[in-house]
Amino acid sequence: MQCRSAVTGLSYIRRCSTSIGLPFSLHREHQLPPWTQHKVAAPYKNRSFSSSPFWCKKKEKTKATSGADSGKPLPKVGASFEDPHDFSQLHDGIAAALSRLRDELSKMRVGGRFNTVSIENLRVQLSKSSKESIKLGDLAQVVPKGGRMVTILASDEEHVKPIRSSIISSNLSLTPQADPHNPLQLNVTIPPPTKESRDQTIAMAKAAMEKAAGAVRDSRSAVHKRLQDLQKKKIARPDDVRKAQEQMEKFAEKGQKDVKELFEATRKAMERA
Repeated sequence: MQCRSAVTGLSYIRRCSTSIGLPFSLHREHQLPPWTQHKVAAPYKNRSFSSSPFWCKKKEKTKATSGADSGKPLPKVGASFEDPHDFSQLHDGIAAALSRLRDELSKMRVGGRFNTVSIENLRVQLSKSSKESIKLGDLAQVVPKGGRMVTILASDEEHVKPIRSSIISSNLSLTPQADPHNPLQLNVTIPPPTKESRDQTIAMAKAAMEKAAGAVRDSRSAVHKRLQDLQKKKIARPDDVRKAQEQMEKFAEKGQKDVKELFEATRKAMERA
C-alpha cells in the first residue's frame, strides 16, 4: 500500500513538472522499476469545429414534393410567371379610347359654341401653281371673341386671301369678312345651329362613340385571349383565371358605360343649343 502511494505521488510530480516545462530527474536509488512507471499523456489540444452549408437543393426538392402532395398544380419548368389579375392592358385601352372620344367631341359644336380647332386644322394653299398646303394655324392666329364671333389674325398680308379662300371652300359653312381697320384681320360670324346641322353633328358624335366602344371591346378581347392562353398552358390555376375573367368583365362594362355617358352628355348639350 505504501509502495503504491509512493508511485502515485511520483507520477503526479512528474506530470506537473512536465506540464510547466521543468526538468524532472530522480536519483538512482529513488528510480522505480520500468513496470511501475506510467506514461504521461500528451496535453489535450483544442480541435477546431467546421460547419457545413445547408443543402438548398434538398430543401427545394422537399418543397416541390409537398406541393405535389397537396394536389396543387405546379407550373411547367421554364414557363414564365404571368399574373392573370394584371389588367394594365385593358385599363390603358379604355383610357386611350375615352381620350380619343373626348378629343373628337371637343372639335364639334357643343352648347352653341364653335370650336376654333376646326378652323386651325384647315389646309391653306398659298400658291395656285404648287400643290403644297400649310396648316391654317401655322399661318394665322384664331381668337374667339365671345358669342358667335371669331377673329383670324394673319402673320402676313399675302396670306389673308388664301386663308379666306380655304375657309369658304371648307364644309364649315363660314364666310369670313375683311376687317376695315386691320388688313391682317378676318372676322368670322358663326351662324346659329339649325336642326339639320344639329342632327348632323349628333350623328358624327354617335359615330365617334361607336368607334370608342369598339376600341374597348378590342382591349377586352385581347385580355380574354391572354387568360385563355394562361389556362391552356397551365401557367395559372383555373380558379385564378375564372376570377380574373369576372374582374375583366366588370372593367369592360364600366368602360362601355363611361363611353355612353360621355356621348349622352355631349348629345344633350347639342340639343339645347
